[in-house]
This record gives sequence, C-alpha cells and structure tokens, in this order.
Amino acid sequence: MLPSSVHLIPTTVRLVQSWIYNSSRSFMDLKSLLSSLSDFASLSFAESWDNVGLLVEPSPPHPVNTLFLTNDLTEEVMEEALQKKADLILSYHPPIFQPMKHITWKTWRERLVIRALENRVGIYSPHTAYDAAPQGVNNWLAKGLGACTSRPIHPSKAPSYPTQGTHRVEFNVNHTQDLDKVMSAVKGIGDGDVSVTSFSVRIDDEEHIRVSVNCTQKALMKVVAFLSQNRQLYQKTEILSLEKPLLLHTGMGRLCTLDEPVSLATMIERIKRYLKLSHIRLALGVGKTLESSIKVVALCAGSGRSILQGVEADLYLTGEMSHHDVLDAASQGINVILCEHSNTERGFLSDLQDMLDAHLEKIANRIEPCEVPSIAIGGAKKGRWEENGQCLKPRS
Repeated sequence: MLPSSVHLIPTTVRLVQSWIYNSSRSFMDLKSLLSSLSDFASLSFAESWDNVGLLVEPSPPHPVNTLFLTNDLTEEVMEEALQKKADLILSYHPPIFQPMKHITWKTWRERLVIRALENRVGIYSPHTAYDAAPQGVNNWLAKGLGACTSRPIHPSKAPSYPTQGTHRVEFNVNHTQDLDKVMSAVKGIGDGDVSVTSFSVRIDDEEHIRVSVNCTQKALMKVVAFLSQNRQLYQKTEILSLEKPLLLHTGMGRLCTLDEPVSLATMIERIKRYLKLSHIRLALGVGKTLESSIKVVALCAGSGRSILQGVEADLYLTGEMSHHDVLDAASQGINVILCEHSNTERGFLSDLQDMLDAHLEKIANRIEPCEVPSIAIGGAKKGRWEENGQCLKPRS
C-alpha cells in the first residue's frame, strides 16, 4: 500500500532548491510538460470511449513546479494536492467523464473543477492510454506473476499510417503512351494528398504497366471521379483500405505465459504479496483445485470483462467482473481472481513516479533554462473497499 504522505525524489528536491537561488531559470511550463507526457505515453493509445488528456486548464502562462500523481481525484485528494501546492494533478482515472451542463457547488465533480480553477491547478488524465502503454499499468501488474513473456490481448494500432494516405487505388494503364498523361493527372488531384508510382507486372505472359495511387479519404473521391471519366485509359482496378499497423508491445490487457508453470495456490500467494493484499476473491474453474497448474494468465487492471471475455487462459486476473461473467469463465475451466478495481492499479503510481522523473530529466536537458517539476504521490489510501476479516465490505 502506498503512503498517503508526499515523497519527493532527492535529486528533484535539489533542483527545486537550485531554482530558488537562481532566478534566471524557470520550471517547465504546462504546454511543454503536456508534450513530454505525450512522448512518454501517447494519448492515441486510449480507447475511443475514454476521456483523456488535459481536463482542466488554468489560464496561461502556467509553470508547473509540482506534479501530483493520484489514482482517483476525490475532494479529499484535491485538498491534499492543494496542501502540497500542486500545479498539475495527474489523475489516472478521469474525474470528468460525462459532459457537464453546469459548474456549480452541487456535485463533487463540479466542485473539483471549481477548486482547481480557483487555485490554478490543472487536471490531466491518461487512463486507458496508460493501460495500453508498454510501460503502463498492465505491464506493471504482469510483473507480479513471476518470470513470463507477455503480449497485449488487444494490440493498439500505430498512431499514423506507414505510407501516405488511407487508401490505395491500383489499375493497369492500357497503353504505354498514356502513362505520363495518367500519372500527371492523378498527381495533380490532391494538393499533396496523393502519391503515385508505377511498376511493371506480368499477366498471362504479357507485360503491363500498373499504377499505384496512395491517397487520403478526401482525395479518393477525386481519384475515382478521374478514373470514371477516363475509362479508356485503364483496366483491372482495385481500391484498398489501408490499415494502421498493430503495435507489438502496446494494447489493452496482457496474455502472459509463465516460464515455469506453478500451482494456483502459489500464484495466489504471488499476487497477494505483489499487491500487498491479505485477501483476494477466487472462483475456481470447473474441475480445478488449488493444486491445478497455471501456465497462461490473462490479465487486465481495473475492470476486465470486455478485455478478457473469450480469451483462452488458465487464469483471469483483474480487479472486478460481474457475477455472471465470472460464472461463464469458471464454466470453461478458467480460474478467476478478483482483487477489487483500484487494488490492481494503485501500486503502479510508484513505478510511474520513477519513470516520469527519469523521462522529464531527459527532456529538461534539451530545454534550457528549465527545471524538472517535483513529483509527488497522493491519495494513496485504500479506495472504496477495505479488508475486514474474511471478506471485503464497503468502508463506512
């Protein structure tokens, strides 16, 4: 369990002190810090339904002296952040998710926005971008299993296409003498949105010239219109939709294959020790016992239903799943371990603090004059649930 008190990395403290005595240097401004956070883990990795990025922005300029990390930004955690003079709060879960129609003192989420703006504190949330990142939450959770190899259950797509354009149009030019005319006409269509190449192909022992056009969705309609108006120039047309490539180590969930199989009982103890829990919830798969062998673990920090459903594994590890989803998994002989939502995420903050400190130091070395914000962890008390005897119950 992480302490609720703030911890500053010693080297960062020295940097803060040096700034006090050297007024010619300044702390990283919000815009630069957000760019650095994007370099650390791109928000393009986040799920489409998520609400990530800068949620509350104080009026510029806004230098960031202290970056405050938390799993959930509640009103209690906001008070802690203000006491520590935070300039930017990185809240793993977004405190603003549904659209707000007004900002009043009526609800706790609205009050968070008011307090943040009144005190010039920014709020940033990475959420599923950090779930998917190679060095993110799920990667951290997988470390508790023991030596293993892992891959994303649902790989992310690269943020950009490897080639220009989103579509490819290919066709054969009927006559060699028309090639220059066709190439010139197609190149002039898209104001830089079109790239054209030609190459020889052999079909039925005859040489043909094939033209390949890469273009954007917008330019595609113009390319098709040109071809429709010049049917005598070409034949054998294909239109392909280009996909962004999948990323090898980035994506949602992790499918982990242990180097050496262990018993379910051993895996339970590893997980409890890693997450610093005295109790977890266990559903035995049909026909399984505590001595059953565990070789493949499918995991997802937080709520794992949509990620783990249908995945073949010996064990599902997540924070929460519905009763019926657990029954479905168990009926297939898959063991299920539930540790409660934030228990599978909160411990990542300590690793994140170290990684961001190192990452921002590298950035600061390229930005002069600039000092790295001090990084603090807050809101690290137990979340909604706490252990009591042999069960978990809501806190009073």
